Amino acid sequence: MFSLSRSAALRASSRAFSTTSSRSADMAKLLLIGRLGRDPDLRYTKNNKEYVSYTIATTNSTPPAEGAEPTTTWHHVLSFNPAANNYLRTLKRGALVYCEANFELRQPDPNADPESPEGQRQIFLRHEQIRVLRNPRREGEEPDSE
Repeated sequence: MFSLSRSAALRASSRAFSTTSSRSADMAKLLLIGRLGRDPDLRYTKNNKEYVSYTIATTNSTPPAEGAEPTTTWHHVLSFNPAANNYLRTLKRGALVYCEANFELRQPDPNADPESPEGQRQIFLRHEQIRVLRNPRREGEEPDSE
């Protein structure tokens, strides 16, 4: 009896990492911790659908090589969720945030100019959730140690 339940458990655990079509869904998610580069911006699509665009700046945390400066990467995130959009519009530039976003890699349009955004590979980030870890400093406040 023990060997029967053990073999069933082995089959179940190996199935969890299977690459067959029995998986229910795949996921591509990006987790960011960084500062808002500007106040979130309310915009509208061509179909007049409301969305909020915001930018998160992250700095690499690897020790720089001799003489190398740390580099900043700018991540542009879009939110199409009306409830989240109301909250996002209250956030301010400089806030330290934790963000979860789904991402999609878009291939370049072969007919577009290679120097244009449409002619280059793009990562499309779709907002899932955001948490403020620290509000931005106000004028006259002393910086806290990080």
